[in-house]
Amino acid sequence: MRADARRNYDRLLSEARSAFAAHGTDASLEDVARRAGVGIGTLYRHFPNRHALLSAVFEDAVSDLLARARELGGAAEPCTALVTWLREMVEHAVEYRGLSRALMSVTNNNGSALSRCSDPIREAGTTLLTRAQQQGTIRNDVAITDLLQLTHAIALAAEESPGDPHLTDRLLNLTLKGLKPAHP
Repeated sequence: MRADARRNYDRLLSEARSAFAAHGTDASLEDVARRAGVGIGTLYRHFPNRHALLSAVFEDAVSDLLARARELGGAAEPCTALVTWLREMVEHAVEYRGLSRALMSVTNNNGSALSRCSDPIREAGTTLLTRAQQQGTIRNDVAITDLLQLTHAIALAAEESPGDPHLTDRLLNLTLKGLKPAHP
């Protein structure tokens, strides 16, 4: 990438992060381009659609979440590690209003730029989930795609209830109770 194109790309990402954090993922792409000092055509040359831009913005969070999954991968309590990681997923998703809704929309769409961003998340989550299942603390019929959808739903609920700082923990704990194997 030429130096001027790289600067435009970096400015677009920076402005998109700010816009998405302030106004949600439905923020005006025209405003993002204008704030970056470029035309909308330049934005679309770098990011052909909103999901491509979201994916680029979300890459830093994905890197953090993948690193965190690796850290938690050797934890003595696999179930606690999984719940910790899911809680951090919610925290990252809540940073950008609308991200959870966008991620939910691409769960079964492997061709989207945003879904390519979520593939490594599914793999990392599967590793944590499998450890918890092998330990017997999570039911074997639980799939990572279901857990991630629940996590996105919790993030959506948290977005809608910003005045309730304990909502995420309550919903995660309630979800966890449903994940535990039934004991006679």
